[in-house]
Formats: sequence, structure tokens, C-alpha cells
Amino acid sequence: MNPLPASIPAIVRTRVRAAVRRPARPTPGRPAPRLTAEEAEARTLVLRLCSLLLQYPDPELATARPVLASTVAALPPSTAAGHLAEFTAWLAAGEPDALERHYVETFDLRRRSSLYLTYYLHGDTRRRGTALLTLNQRYRASGWDTDGSELPDHLPVVLEFAALVGPGAGEAPLRQHRRGLELIHRALTDAGSPYRHVLGALLTLLPPATEADRAEVARLVAEGPPDEEVGLDPYGTHAPYGPYGEGEFAPPGTFEPPSPAAPTRVPPLTPTSCTEGRR
Repeated sequence: MNPLPASIPAIVRTRVRAAVRRPARPTPGRPAPRLTAEEAEARTLVLRLCSLLLQYPDPELATARPVLASTVAALPPSTAAGHLAEFTAWLAAGEPDALERHYVETFDLRRRSSLYLTYYLHGDTRRRGTALLTLNQRYRASGWDTDGSELPDHLPVVLEFAALVGPGAGEAPLRQHRRGLELIHRALTDAGSPYRHVLGALLTLLPPATEADRAEVARLVAEGPPDEEVGLDPYGTHAPYGPYGEGEFAPPGTFEPPSPAAPTRVPPLTPTSCTEGRR
């Protein structure tokens, strides 16, 4: 087997930056998985690969495809590594323009496969704004500061946090949003998207789904997340372009354009009404 790389290329650092890196520490009341040094290194690498592969396939990522494929090939044999190998083979064979179109159609234009995790738990309600604030506070409490270009619940950001902080506290947001991850995986599978392999790799790292998880996912498929026309005001979305930046896609439900109003029709004046108006 090829030696495991210490880390994936510098492309990761150019996309999701960490101000401080701290060693992994367990979540109170939940012991972290006991991993060997090699297992911990491979787990961290899988999380970082998932984070990178779920980001927009711009020219920088397209150029790095051979390096990403070789990094995946060097992973120890596992179900997750198999999923990632399937995905990187598809990624390497695709035309850049086609890859970009597929990404936009898959993640930006379909609510069921949106990468903003709090949407599945809270929908368009006030609780979602609070959840975003709580998640950002968790990052800062762990000594991690993102570059602010994405919301804190964007899955690639959550994955990078998990890789930096470790299986205990770092992976807690992933465990909390497991049902949303299951729903995304199901939507990608139903659509036949190769991105299902990336979600499949991630899900192998989490505890197995319970009966309650499966029942809630089925309910979400049938009914959708909660709905309340309040937007994301508690998180402060009234900047010139919101927290997403000019030209970027906002999370689902942030704004719904109103239906056009029916045209106003004024009845024509009759000769009688004109005469009465002059009296």
C-alpha cells in the first residue's frame, strides 16, 4: 500500500482556513472513539477530502483532480475509501463546464440536496437563525475562525471543523445533523448524482441510523422541514448582499419572490358618468 500522505495539498488551506488548530478532545458525556494514530490520521483525511470534494468545482479544484485521486488511492482500504474512489474517478473524467453545471443543478437549485444543514432541522423558522449563531459560537470556543465566506452550517465548513477538532467535539455537529445528511444522501441517490458517494463515505464515519432516524427522514421526505416566513434575521442577514457575498447562492427559503399582482383594470367612463361628474 502506498504511504498515507500527511495531509492533502495546500488547496484545502486556500478554501477553509483555520486561525488556530487544537488537538482533538472528547465531548463531555460522550467518549471519543478509540483510534490508533494511523486510524485517526486516515479519518481526518477522509473528512478533509469530503469537505473539499463537496465544494464548487472551480478551475483550482479541476487542476487538482489528479492529486486528489492519488490521495484517495493512498487511503487504507475501507468502505469510505471505496466511495471516494468512485467519486474521484467520475470527477477526473468530467469536463470542467459539465462538472460546474452538475454542481449548481444538484446543490444550488434543489432544496432536497442543499448543503446547509440547519435547513433540514429547522426549516425557514426563527430557530434556524439561533442554530447558526450557536454553531458559530461552537467554532470560536474551539479556537477556530472561518474566513466568513460561507454560513457556519455549510457542510464543507462543518466537515473541516470535524477534521480539525477531532471525533468528539469536532464531529458533534455532524452527529446532530445526521438525519439531514441521510436526507441529502437519499436525494443524491434518487437523482443518480455521483455526489452520493461523498455523502456515503461520510455516513460510514457516523453511528448507524436508528429507527427514529429513519422514521424522521421518511417524514422529512413526505412533508419537508418546518416552514415559517421569517428568514434568517437573528443571524444578521441585512448586509448589502447578506452573508453569502455578491453573486453567490443563498440557502433555500431565504427569499421567495412574490407572485406578480393581477393588473388593475379601470372601467371605462360612460357618457352618463361624465355628465354627472360635471355637475
